Amino acid sequence: MSATFETWRERFERMRAHKAFELTVITIIVVSALLIGAKTYEEEVSPFQEWLLWLDTAVTVFFLVEILIRMAAEKRLRDFFKRGWNVFDFLIVTASLIPLDDSEMVLLARLLRIFRVLRLVSMIPELRMLIAALFKSIPRMGYVALLMFIIFYIYGAIGSFLFASVDEQLWGNISLAMLTLFQVATFESWATAVLYPTMEHYPYAWIYFLTFIFLNAFIFLNMMIGIVLDVMQKESLAIELESGEGEAAELHGLRDDVRRMREQLARMEALLERR
Repeated sequence: MSATFETWRERFERMRAHKAFELTVITIIVVSALLIGAKTYEEEVSPFQEWLLWLDTAVTVFFLVEILIRMAAEKRLRDFFKRGWNVFDFLIVTASLIPLDDSEMVLLARLLRIFRVLRLVSMIPELRMLIAALFKSIPRMGYVALLMFIIFYIYGAIGSFLFASVDEQLWGNISLAMLTLFQVATFESWATAVLYPTMEHYPYAWIYFLTFIFLNAFIFLNMMIGIVLDVMQKESLAIELESGEGEAAELHGLRDDVRRMREQLARMEALLERR
């Protein structure tokens, strides 16, 4: 019995690792996304409503079979849930089992089916790297965001003190001033709506705005980009080491070879000294 189980497990493992299986899953995910988009055109798709329901059921059954195959390919079931992306896929597939024909749950079922598109992230390694880099860079980006908030607060206080007489709706208090500065930071009609009216009363107000833009648009934004790029580079190296491919894996292999050679030389020197 155990031999038969192991044989089937190996078959499922080979199926899971096959490139065609992965491409099929990605294709079905894209089809699922198209189905979700098609259901937003109620009048146009009403003649095909029954066909869309059958297709949605077929996609749901496929995802269920696919996740069961991946679970059966593991030597131990708990190994499947040790990877966060597997848990993510399992939750999305489980949530998709809510039927669409239940009038009380139809809205929840449609909302949960939207998240099936996110399975593309778990299926494509490059997207997984981007998401992992994003989450790992959040703690470091938080300090930059805190520094940005401090600068916003200081400039907002200064702006509310200096320019409140120009426009109460923009500079009446520190919260309105910070919202105005956010508009300036996004470059959304800031010159005509904020800069020029302020310069009519305070000709040197451009110094205030340009220094603020220089700090936020050039320094802090580049710091954010630098953090993300640094984390992405580390994630890329980690993936290369894990897969055993790429320049990082070759360098790691060379280091291991050099370390082994040093150990052998040390043993040879020890033997020569004994003689």
